[in-house]
Amino acid sequence: MTEAWATGTKRQTQTAQLLESSVANTYSRFPVTLVRGKGCKVWDDNGKEYLDFAAGIAVCSLGHCHPAVTEAIAQQARTLVHVSNLYWTIPQLEVAHLLTENSFADRAFFCNSGAESVEGALKLARRYGHQNRGPDCYEVICLEGSFHGRTLATIAATGQPVFQHGFEPMPSGFIHVPLNSMNALKLAAGSRTAAILIEPIQGEGGVRPVSNEFLLAAREICDRLGALLIFDEVQAGMGRTGTLFAYEQTPVVPDVMCLAKALGNGFPIGVMLAKNDVMSHLPPGSHASTFGGNPVACAAAKVVIEILKSPGFLDTVKEKGTYLKAGLEAMAARHSEAILEVRGRGLIQAIEFRKPVPELANKLMEDGFLVLLSQKKILRLVPPLIVTKAEIDAMLVAIESSI
Repeated sequence: MTEAWATGTKRQTQTAQLLESSVANTYSRFPVTLVRGKGCKVWDDNGKEYLDFAAGIAVCSLGHCHPAVTEAIAQQARTLVHVSNLYWTIPQLEVAHLLTENSFADRAFFCNSGAESVEGALKLARRYGHQNRGPDCYEVICLEGSFHGRTLATIAATGQPVFQHGFEPMPSGFIHVPLNSMNALKLAAGSRTAAILIEPIQGEGGVRPVSNEFLLAAREICDRLGALLIFDEVQAGMGRTGTLFAYEQTPVVPDVMCLAKALGNGFPIGVMLAKNDVMSHLPPGSHASTFGGNPVACAAAKVVIEILKSPGFLDTVKEKGTYLKAGLEAMAARHSEAILEVRGRGLIQAIEFRKPVPELANKLMEDGFLVLLSQKKILRLVPPLIVTKAEIDAMLVAIESSI
């Protein structure tokens, strides 16, 4: 039995003990078993209520068990669950149309997760580079502090050595430069550069926005070299920043965009979007996904997009994001000895503490609040986009009482 469970004996149940003995120990799990969710709240197997400002790591943006999403999933499950991408399905076509109609892209490749979406983008970048500029054009410039997934290629792209340790040798062809260092970016780019891969706001890396100047430099380099600018919006996309896509609040438009997480509001789905002249480099047989664009997943995604695009919805996200950030900044001013910085956009916000606060997430959980902690000192808040100002106030009070 792990230490976490040993210190959480009150929450142990027969179900929890069974899971503890049979599930791979790849997560440092909290000593709690969640059994139900509704809106911005979840409940454990002892009936305790939690206000969820983690949202499944920026996944359940419309809240837990949103009735329209739940009904769409149930209805599609009664109609057609799975066939194969050898055939067309209506839900997939509808979601592809909604995504391309509301973005720069012309085509959508469906998969099941953010890592798969980025993996597909990396394959596309190499093939695009090979076919346009030769076999030596395969390198991808990435950013230090980034996070792009858990496959071998995506941890190689990830700019955090902690995720690569023990899995060496890493796949070659990935170069990392410091965040917002235009000089380093220019020095790294060259004839081998197939793409520049950027999270417009680094999520797991600590909610660090990429500067407009850096994005403009990346766009100029890609245009000059004939390389692809890839945006990983797995965490920052789908309304999280107050626009449907994070790139809409930047001065640039990418060539390829990766989405997942909130697209299905908890139902697994990922997608890679690109312009026609880019996606055409993946002809039949060059890339595939058995479950990608599954009818049930797409039924959920269709409802999610329609709700996000409904009149006024994204405006409320911006408004509540401003409200949350103002509250965090006021707290930081009152506790400048403990808090180094507040940063974020919309409803992805973070507090960076001056010293590690490893027990903060546990303390907040004991008080009935779920949050995310990165690098032991960065508190990340990514609540459902339907969060109320009263719930934000409750979260702010809980954080301040815990520091």
